[in-house]
Amino acid sequence: MSKSVGKSVPRVDAYEKAAGRAKYTDDLCGREALVAKICHSTIAHGYVKSIDVSAAEAVAGVVRVLTCFDVPNIPFPTAGHPWSTDPHHQDVADRLLLNRHVRYYGDEVAVVVAEDEVAAAQAVRALKVEYEELPFVLDVQKAMEPDAPQIHQEYPGNILNHTDIRRGDYEAARREPGLIKVEGWYDTPTVQHCHIENHGCFAYMEAGRVVVVSSTQIPHIVRRVVGQALGMPWGKVRIIKPYIGGGFGNKQDALYEPLCAWCCTQVGGRLVKLECSREETFVSNRVRHAIRTHIISYVRPDGTLAARKFEAFSNQGAYASHGHGVVAKGMGAFPQLYPCGNLECDCWSVFTNRPAAGAMRGYGIPQAMFAGESHIDDICARLGMTPLEFRRKNLMPVGYVDGFSKNENYFDTFNQCMNKGMAALDYERKFRDYQNQTGPIRRGVGLAVFWYNTAVWPISLESSSCRMVLNQDGSLQFQTGETEIGQGCDTAYSQMVADAVGVPLGDVHVVSTQDTDVTPFGTGAYASRQTYIGGFSIMQTAQALRRRILDIAHQQTRMPVSNLDLVDGRIVRRSDGRVLKTLGELATESLYSLEDSQHITAETTAQIKSNAYSFGCSFAEVEVDIPMCRVKLLNLVNVHDCGTLINPALAEAQVHGGMSMAIGYGLSEELKFDERTGKPLNNNLLDYKLSTFMDHPALRAEFVENPEPTSPYGTKALGEPPACSGAPAIRNAIFQATGVAIDCCPITPHVLYRAFQEAGLIQD
Repeated sequence: MSKSVGKSVPRVDAYEKAAGRAKYTDDLCGREALVAKICHSTIAHGYVKSIDVSAAEAVAGVVRVLTCFDVPNIPFPTAGHPWSTDPHHQDVADRLLLNRHVRYYGDEVAVVVAEDEVAAAQAVRALKVEYEELPFVLDVQKAMEPDAPQIHQEYPGNILNHTDIRRGDYEAARREPGLIKVEGWYDTPTVQHCHIENHGCFAYMEAGRVVVVSSTQIPHIVRRVVGQALGMPWGKVRIIKPYIGGGFGNKQDALYEPLCAWCCTQVGGRLVKLECSREETFVSNRVRHAIRTHIISYVRPDGTLAARKFEAFSNQGAYASHGHGVVAKGMGAFPQLYPCGNLECDCWSVFTNRPAAGAMRGYGIPQAMFAGESHIDDICARLGMTPLEFRRKNLMPVGYVDGFSKNENYFDTFNQCMNKGMAALDYERKFRDYQNQTGPIRRGVGLAVFWYNTAVWPISLESSSCRMVLNQDGSLQFQTGETEIGQGCDTAYSQMVADAVGVPLGDVHVVSTQDTDVTPFGTGAYASRQTYIGGFSIMQTAQALRRRILDIAHQQTRMPVSNLDLVDGRIVRRSDGRVLKTLGELATESLYSLEDSQHITAETTAQIKSNAYSFGCSFAEVEVDIPMCRVKLLNLVNVHDCGTLINPALAEAQVHGGMSMAIGYGLSEELKFDERTGKPLNNNLLDYKLSTFMDHPALRAEFVENPEPTSPYGTKALGEPPACSGAPAIRNAIFQATGVAIDCCPITPHVLYRAFQEAGLIQD
């Protein structure tokens, strides 16, 4: 039997996308669509006192002007998490369609619906908004102070949530004689996803229902949120997801789908389109949480850990969105990566008057790894140990089991990954050669590791559904609720289906577009869950389809099912390998039989109550020009243990994309704000320094394939892990090159200048 899994087959959507024939949201919107444009607040905090709409309504082509005084008073959540019937496990409902209480510069206060874009834009400019301004706060720890402005009355001290981890006796353990105390504060920035396709959607009414076509990662979840926001039964909402030009977590929120749907209902069900500009995407969609982390480690002279303290302060921004789960996940990584018997860990999610922070590739782990892995190299410098030696001594051992998730480290994966990365970079030789350098230009190598969960069980529901339909010619189509957002899951799924059913890959047709009216339920693309979670429902449905096919083959051939097999699209007799008929012949006869016509399909739902560790590391080599305060990245190597590779070429592409995001995170990207007004200063692709291929060295991706025992296909997370360890590896390489420990990213020339000046490497 020929196998598809494990081969670098071409993407199933490659030709359509390369030829420009793939249809994205904007391609599907009719030209008759009304255009909706949002009026965003020009203050960081306060109340809308009044909005004069008369001049806006007088603009030719304006159909409706709707303000924060017109919307339903129905608070709703936006996070793309599975719903729970338990109120304690539901997301925070703190949004309205338009907001009278303005909580960040760019909040939505009104919307204009017009015949065309020009009229809509003119009308937005004509709106006269009067505000009652209030004090605002941008810094996460200042927001926790007793006299800080209160952003949500229900959350005293602006604290959305606080959780902790306690193990052993930290206070007693840190008093052990001879311990070395290492302490550090580490800051990570606010950044944006910068996917190619900005968020956009359009809505129309049909047969008393509202239909929304949207660039979203989570169609079934958006359906529920739109229903909640508009106060209508969820069955009266239909969401269609076409091809998507990237999401990276930004589209794991209900962004403007509820507002667009409501606008549609306010203009008699006419077609309404709402598109974000790049500037709006930066500010009024979602951003990555800026997290400030404080770590104290008490270490014995032999390099073993006696006691550790971890505190993380997550800048949530104005609204809850994904909320506390992001920083809590980062905190959860801390005691697992380097197990220590005596711990005190605390994390806070804090409201500020910044744009709302939500999901972004890595979900708290890039922030936690920058802090944690930078701190490990700080420890090594104090002890005089090499970063490699310390990690080999202290990293999660084989057989480690997390008490909460029940994840287990089945293999010596960290050493396997580090050994492969060392060989790829020639790390040990370079580490020796770059010791104790002098002069204005120096080189260094750095290392950072990570672990990552696969999917969200047991924190939340994990289920996946799959439908397969056999065609008359023996080909089949399948669909799942898990969404293709550019990462290649449709291709991987097709390979998995082909092998599980027993048909050639060319006979498998994937339905890429999700439509909540016809697509089986699935919660979407997030949490690096696609191949792991989808694999359960695909395998289960494939087995059900095979049983149906072989039962019908028994009827048509009179051979017992136990002596039949389906191999490469042919019904085969097991005893002698004889081909009895093709799958196409079987399907045609079954469908058109005058005696027993049967449409051969299968559909199942798999609820998954397991999770899996994914592991990896990054090795970086840099050249630092000290007088110029400039870093040149010479080499970056990522090594991943993501289990069995379904498609090696797709896996490598995933890693390269994540490495690119890590480079920008480490060296250049930060969304900045005016401290006097709260206004974003660089919410555009000119001033926001996104990493490009000109900033990249040759990126190298390597893999260690340890099959995951809990997975039907041996897979585990790969979508987000590549973005997790690159930034701290770059930071640690700069540390080796210069002897200067940087405490924040991005490590820009300004940051280097301040650090080098404090270290005495440069003078004013």
